[in-house]
Amino acid sequence: MEKRIRVLVGKPGLDGHDRGAKVVAQALKDAGMEVVYTGLHKTVDQIVRTAIQEDVDVIGLSIMSGAHISLTAKLLQKAREQGIGNKMVVVGGVIPSRDIPKLKEIGVAGVFPGGASFDDIVAFLKENVPHS
Repeated sequence: MEKRIRVLVGKPGLDGHDRGAKVVAQALKDAGMEVVYTGLHKTVDQIVRTAIQEDVDVIGLSIMSGAHISLTAKLLQKAREQGIGNKMVVVGGVIPSRDIPKLKEIGVAGVFPGGASFDDIVAFLKENVPHS
């Protein structure tokens, strides 16, 4: 039996809008993945700690505030410090196309700006999460 992909959906920072994150989380569940949603206003430290506790395969950040590069860079650094730098990180939300290359350069596996299809997100995770 194949192991189900475990995804943490995190909302870092002061961004108070989580409808998109909840809809994506439900789409991932509907696709057979296990999803942990952190809720609003979490720090990077809290998200990394939850990723460790829940032993997730993927950390997905939903960021609408415009701070996607700084928050993601901070999360990737904290993940490395805590020994989970090998976890796949994906980012979605309000992400200008000009910022996608920078996010990938710092270590983000996939970027899903507003309007990305659920099918594309699910397919990306199923194709790219290592099967163990």
